[in-house]
Amino acid sequence: MFKLTNTMSYRCVVCIILAFIATYMQADDGDVFAIKIRFPSGRGTIYQLLKEISDQSGYSFIYDSRIIENDKRVSIRRGEYSLQDAVHAITGNNRLKMDVIGNHILLKLNEEKNTSVISEEQKTSDNKITLRGTVYDQETLEPILYVNVGLTGTTIGTVTNRNGDFQLIFPDSVSQINLKISHIGYESVEIESSLLTEQSIDFFLKPMAITLEEITVSVADPIQILNDILNQKEKNYSLAPVYLTSFYREGIEHRRRNIDLTEAVLQVYKTGSRYDSNHDQVKLIKKRRVTNQQMSDTILPRMKSGINSCLVLDIIKEIPDFIDPANNSLYSYAFNHITTIDNRLVNVITFRQKPNVKEPLYTGDLYVEVESKALVEIQFEMNPQHVSKATNLFIARKTRELNLTLQEAKYIVSYKLATDGMYYINHIRGDIVFRVRKRYHLFNSPLHFWFEMVTCKIDTEDVRGFPRNDRLAPDMIFAETKHPYDHNFWDNFNLILPEERLKETMINNLNEVIISSNN
Repeated sequence: MFKLTNTMSYRCVVCIILAFIATYMQADDGDVFAIKIRFPSGRGTIYQLLKEISDQSGYSFIYDSRIIENDKRVSIRRGEYSLQDAVHAITGNNRLKMDVIGNHILLKLNEEKNTSVISEEQKTSDNKITLRGTVYDQETLEPILYVNVGLTGTTIGTVTNRNGDFQLIFPDSVSQINLKISHIGYESVEIESSLLTEQSIDFFLKPMAITLEEITVSVADPIQILNDILNQKEKNYSLAPVYLTSFYREGIEHRRRNIDLTEAVLQVYKTGSRYDSNHDQVKLIKKRRVTNQQMSDTILPRMKSGINSCLVLDIIKEIPDFIDPANNSLYSYAFNHITTIDNRLVNVITFRQKPNVKEPLYTGDLYVEVESKALVEIQFEMNPQHVSKATNLFIARKTRELNLTLQEAKYIVSYKLATDGMYYINHIRGDIVFRVRKRYHLFNSPLHFWFEMVTCKIDTEDVRGFPRNDRLAPDMIFAETKHPYDHNFWDNFNLILPEERLKETMINNLNEVIISSNN
């Protein structure tokens, strides 16, 4: 048995839970639209044929998913077209207007009105604007999870959900600012937000190719990279406290059905990087809970410490054992590959629990920016070979009616570069899966606990701790916290949009939302 210092407490706390700058161009549009596109075959889906144009021209398309059906199969005459004629032939819509924005082409209906004027439908109360969209991989057409979506030069932002969908709310006073969409391993997209109003936009991110020259120059020793993270910590992460306006959500699924969902807007008083999470404070702004009353006969375990786990998972504040090079007797490290985020090179370091270590530890990947030495993302999980041994670390209180065995514990943590040059916690997600068997039953079923938090706004002015009476105890059973229900729950607040299954839970159990939130 290995003797660990405070890193063991880190593991226990986490476990206890039931770039391209786009400008609006018009001068060269004619040249772009006159580019010759050749189709050796004119059959395929609209997306496939538009992608053929992108491959030949170097311009990617952005468009409203309500006016272009990606999966619709079409057939056009084989041969050579101008880019503009090719788009019209593929979509079957000669009314489409095309605007060149950087290396993207925005497709929209050719209506006689100023697209930079915000419609009343797009405004929420207090002159807020709402933009919606979905982000896909340009090559695979698969939705991309947890993409950063925000306004450049501001701290306003959110991330896409597991369907690649996002919604961003911001004041109309910044409507001329660029919307920026970025994700590790992809080319970023920037476009003036006012051009996207009255639409639900599909964005297609292109995987970023790294040249051999860049890889050769950037390869480094993984242990040195770990030391660089620690040595540059106070330079890359704020020493001063900040306010984070955060969206928090936790849920429980049994047999792949959502049986309990709690969502909230939180204000987090986040201390500087020299302090651990015990100094952070949380204030509840809004909350609602959805429960599935059809599952009332189920013995339902309760999730404890979800919010506290999000605080602890700010791993720059509480360095875990797998980032400390002193623990190389427990872990082996290897340079994996190099990727990018916002056109900045990122080293990917893989860490694995050594075979001779038998206690349940972690395995995963660290994403470290080459130039700044900042840790920008980490994806890790409890070692699948030993995960069942950690079952008791995840259960605060046992019950005789249920036999639980831990099957999976996965986490993702990301940091975002702000306008002040500092990195702040951006998104945290944890997924805990048990195999559960009821007393006197023969069969097992999966029980999935999950939680996530995203930073939607950062404030650095006049930051001070909350009065004691306003503070939320982060290690309690948050779903049972009493808070009045607000029918206009998400007005003016950003969030992670619910996936389809969560939407069904909310719609089917609306009455239960109101009842449980007023208890």
